[in-house]
Amino acid sequence: MNVIDSLRSVINSKIQPSWKLNAYVLLAGRLSNVSFNETIRIAEEGLQLAKQVKDSVAYAQLNHYIAVANYFKGDYEKAAGLYYTALGIYERYNNQQQIAYVLNDIAKLYRKTRDLVRAAQTYEQALTVFRSLNDSSGIQMIYNESGVVYEYQGNYTEALRRYRTSLQIAEQLKDDAGKSWCYNFIAGVYLLQNKYEQAEDYNLRALAIRQQLKDTFAISLSYSDLGNLYSSWGKYDRAEYYFEQSNFIADKMGYKELVSNNYQSMSQLANTMGKYKEAFEYFTWHTQLKDSIFNAQKTRQIEEISTIYETTRREKQIQDQQNIIRKRNQLLFGAIGVFLISVLIAFLLYNRYKWKQQAKLQTEISKQQELAAKAIVEAEETERSRIAKDLHDSVGQMMSAARMNLSSFSNTVQLHDIEQKQSLSNIITLVDESCKEVRAVSHSMMPQILLKKGLPEAVEELVTRINSNVLKINLHAEGFEQRPHSNIETILYRVIQECVNNTLKHAEAKHMDISIIKEAEMISITIEDDGKGFTLSETDAEEGMGLKNIRNRVRFLKGEVNFDTAPGKGTSIVIHVPVSIES
Repeated sequence: MNVIDSLRSVINSKIQPSWKLNAYVLLAGRLSNVSFNETIRIAEEGLQLAKQVKDSVAYAQLNHYIAVANYFKGDYEKAAGLYYTALGIYERYNNQQQIAYVLNDIAKLYRKTRDLVRAAQTYEQALTVFRSLNDSSGIQMIYNESGVVYEYQGNYTEALRRYRTSLQIAEQLKDDAGKSWCYNFIAGVYLLQNKYEQAEDYNLRALAIRQQLKDTFAISLSYSDLGNLYSSWGKYDRAEYYFEQSNFIADKMGYKELVSNNYQSMSQLANTMGKYKEAFEYFTWHTQLKDSIFNAQKTRQIEEISTIYETTRREKQIQDQQNIIRKRNQLLFGAIGVFLISVLIAFLLYNRYKWKQQAKLQTEISKQQELAAKAIVEAEETERSRIAKDLHDSVGQMMSAARMNLSSFSNTVQLHDIEQKQSLSNIITLVDESCKEVRAVSHSMMPQILLKKGLPEAVEELVTRINSNVLKINLHAEGFEQRPHSNIETILYRVIQECVNNTLKHAEAKHMDISIIKEAEMISITIEDDGKGFTLSETDAEEGMGLKNIRNRVRFLKGEVNFDTAPGKGTSIVIHVPVSIES
């Protein structure tokens, strides 16, 4: 009987709850590299037992395992909430080693969403903790993981330095699994530098160790990396083989993100090989998997917020009950001679205590609501970026390829029928217009100029794209020598974009003035048009999505927005937001 079967037998046996809970924790850890869905199922069963026996540390460990499984399944929002739940419990118990491991996983999440600055900062926090513990294994892990941040930044020298430092520590510890990850990371840098022989050597070294350890999770990643290597190298048959092997393992594990990424690479590979039908099928499967991951995130956002809140509330209830019992015992042993007075004092103290707890609870609810609002806004902007990138990189490229193939077809095929020639010309024109539309939509969802230059330049580009014969817009901006936080810029751009769109759709205005002024502590925006206006009281009673979006986004920045309008008067919108917000 193997270890997993033994742990299942312990869980199903009639033993004391604390031993059974320990078996749940160990089994969830064992399954984390075998099946993500099974890991979540077992860990959630264990959570119920952890609540019964009031074991907060086990509760944190099981939440951590569920978070890791959700991360690899692509459910990043839920993973983030569970990571912070586990981190909060570990901090209360000062469990430094587990704090460092959770910080490493949170840094990986920031790395996945390309928030490289926060990823690097969080990795450094984890490294500091591991160094204080003299934990060589943890230090080795952080050098590997943090090297990827520098790899993404194009600093291959620093990335390789960190990977080789990690490899030296793994060799000293005789840690074969650690060495396999080092080989894997080093191979990735060589692939980016088109050093295919070195990349192949290190990838095969990693694969050999993982096959010896029978680590199916790591093997599936090695197969995927080899597929990408041989695809770039031009060895297409090998690439196809390794992608298929990776998907075979990842699909059984429930590793949707890896399967989706493999299909995307296989689509590009098939397109390069001229297998256009297969390329389209792979791309379709990739898109469906990506959509399924996104939809799952959306439907579970409320559940995630509720879980975070309920976990915090129940932990407080346990602590509150312990305090009440302690106080009652003290009153029983020390206040018999003054029973009536003691009862009165206890009653007053209880009311005061209850009031304080209600105040704390309300503060915590407000904090959780603010965190939830921030998560939703950041998730929305992340998804805009993802869709814009997919439109530009995938759909746009396939449309361009279709345009080139149609042009080549029209030049090589002799059509004698005038109607056929006209039909082909119309098709090419339609594809051209579709390409333009895809580029326009991609740019509208996430304008690159906003990321590169800032808010005034992005708004100026938005204004220049509008036909001045329809609406003439005057823009004035000052005080942006130093750029505000990227979240502020993005949200204010969305607000201004929403205002301009509302004016174009509803106001029938001819002129619009936009003023953006940044001062030491405040950013002020004034937007005025000479349109037909509207009745503000009616809008307040039944507010449309456009104004709701404006109010919610400004409220998220802790700012204020005021509307001044009436039928035939035009509309004036004044927005004030602080320059500094909590990150």
